[in-house]
Amino acid sequence: MQVTNECRLEFPSRSSNEAFARVAAAAFAAQLDPTLEELEDVKTAVSEAVTNCIVHAYPESVGRIRLKMRFLEGGLLEIAVQDWGKGIEDVEKAREPLFTTGGEERGGMGFTIMESFTDKLRVRSRPGRGTAVIMQRQIRSRARRT
Repeated sequence: MQVTNECRLEFPSRSSNEAFARVAAAAFAAQLDPTLEELEDVKTAVSEAVTNCIVHAYPESVGRIRLKMRFLEGGLLEIAVQDWGKGIEDVEKAREPLFTTGGEERGGMGFTIMESFTDKLRVRSRPGRGTAVIMQRQIRSRARRT
């Protein structure tokens, strides 16, 4: 599929940058003229992915997070959130609802939430090397909906 626009940002894994990532993703996605519901879904999915990096990839340190966003032909928004942290030992187990490695205060619903707000979710991870979460969401321009 042909890429029609793209953007790449990197930032430290500080909790204050979670809001920045949400806003950046929303601003980029806005070019496709999404509904408010679609925009909120994108923001929620990005928030969960970035929070996972902050909490799980770099639990004892500050690392870097890359947010890569691109439009593919036909109004397909693809967002990748990548870290170079701890990685995930068992991706399938980590994707199960209520599973967490973040302690009692964590809900274990991050991947489930990301999945419910996107059309497609892929997770690639290597222990000790980091994780990449790739999310896709079809955005049908309001102009094309009528």
